[in-house]
Amino acid sequence: MSEMSLPFHVKFEPGKLRNEEWARSINDPEKYWDEKARALVWFRTWDKVLDDTNKPFYRWFVGGKINASYNCLDRHVATEKKNKVAYIWEGENGETKTITYYQLYKEVNKFAKILQDLGVKKGDRIALYLPMIPELPIAMLAATRLGAPHVVVFSGFSADALADRINDAGAKVLVTVDGSFRRGKVLELKRTADTALEKCPTVEKVIVVKYTGQQVAMKEGRDFWYHELMGKVPANTYVPPESMDSTDPIFLLYTSGTTGKPKGVQHGTGGYLVWTYWTLKWAFNVNDTDIWWCTADIGWITGHSYVVYAPLMHGVTSLMYDGAPDYPQPDRWWDIIERHGVTILYTSPTAIRMFMRFGDEWVLKHDLSTLRALGSVGEPINPEAWLWYYKVVGKEKCPIIDTWWQTETGGFMISPTLGIELVPLKPGSATYPLPGILAEVYNDNGQPAPVGERGYLVIKTPWPGMLQTLWRDPERYKMTYFGRFEGVYYTSDYAIKDQEGYIWFLGRADEVLKVAGHRIGTVEIESALVSHKTVAEAAVIGKADEIKGEVPVAFVVLRGGFTASDELKAELSKHVRATLGPIAVPADII
Repeated sequence: MSEMSLPFHVKFEPGKLRNEEWARSINDPEKYWDEKARALVWFRTWDKVLDDTNKPFYRWFVGGKINASYNCLDRHVATEKKNKVAYIWEGENGETKTITYYQLYKEVNKFAKILQDLGVKKGDRIALYLPMIPELPIAMLAATRLGAPHVVVFSGFSADALADRINDAGAKVLVTVDGSFRRGKVLELKRTADTALEKCPTVEKVIVVKYTGQQVAMKEGRDFWYHELMGKVPANTYVPPESMDSTDPIFLLYTSGTTGKPKGVQHGTGGYLVWTYWTLKWAFNVNDTDIWWCTADIGWITGHSYVVYAPLMHGVTSLMYDGAPDYPQPDRWWDIIERHGVTILYTSPTAIRMFMRFGDEWVLKHDLSTLRALGSVGEPINPEAWLWYYKVVGKEKCPIIDTWWQTETGGFMISPTLGIELVPLKPGSATYPLPGILAEVYNDNGQPAPVGERGYLVIKTPWPGMLQTLWRDPERYKMTYFGRFEGVYYTSDYAIKDQEGYIWFLGRADEVLKVAGHRIGTVEIESALVSHKTVAEAAVIGKADEIKGEVPVAFVVLRGGFTASDELKAELSKHVRATLGPIAVPADII
């Protein structure tokens, strides 16, 4: 674990300002969060900052009334930010468009009216199965405007995975798309959605965005074209934002667990918004001149928090790209950064390692001088990738903001902080916990592990962005996150703490794999394999991978009468892809 002396480090006594901020948040958390929450617009101020009378079901800003859509849009359209660009969007085929805060506000109001007219009301769940197109944040913000929790499903998931999530959430409406583009190919998302809907009795209406222009089947009375519905709504339509209790759910997002059944992580409105707002400010110090590019798909929590909610609350301009990172050439991202003047890039170690493999020349042919900071998310970043990112992409001028967090935490938890004070960076370490986070590394006995010894990362205090519960499964919530060690949140991640208190992450401590920064349970893959007629038993493990960090490898026992062959391997891979999606396909089947 090497430490570097970097030119931009610290102007003050190392860690002094950050330590003071952190200490205030830990010593008097109620006063601290009472102050911080006032950065947002509330329709009614809370009666109590934190209700912890029913641990571990913590309730934040109790009695407070707020709306996510209002804080992302309405608060800006009455200011000089009205005509500021909210999103620069680029498609894989080179098409680009911009959408201002006022245009986004108008589109969201129109789509909220459509949902309202379809019978959507506060508390109804809305499923969204869309690629990285502007209609996705529009649909999310329209749903939250009405107080209807959205359930975004990653567009790379299979029909079965989509159906499982729709059914568990009991979604009333599905918003999807005719298809999407990937590496020049046209994918058939509507067909996948139709297959899923055969098993989804709760879905009453389906709204379809026309994106690729391909021919798709439309079911009479159920399916409606997005553009046709929007065309019928007056341009000046206004839908009053629902006054939501701070503790009302804002969305459900499903993440892999160790039992095979995805967990419906439920976030509350007020606490989640406060946490994502401040964590983006602390970590990256975003400002009005930034062009922020979080490359994550909105189908994951990183996209929810840092493509949609936090950047919009801050009124910054974000870049959205729908396409492969290396298509049609390995410099696609660097070309995008140069053309659009991106100032902060936030991406995954998997992507960084892929670009390293392509060679420095693809980066060096572009002017990346607008970049002022670089971020990492999704998995531990190895020091070699960190240094390449810092030297080749950032030209030794951009600090690396290595963030650790989870779907369940809502936002960054452990990270360097440009917005408070930047402590000395160590390649491969996420540095220290953010304000409000009291983290410790425990040994098997629930005691602090010795310095430099591997243990389990736990969080000892509640924080505003933490999940409220697992959807309709409070017992699983208690068992998963608070059952391992008494009174603390168990992250299921291995970590060590060094002599200076820096935290280093070593990967998952459970049977969940991190493939290219995305979580997939080994039990899910095993179940998919065993559901094939030829497989009697299956076991899946993780194997280290230079690019993706970790990949699944499957060991299978065939039923009597079947013989191993390359053709059967290909068939099993295809079966897993159809059941779960491409991310779950084993790198090898033995």
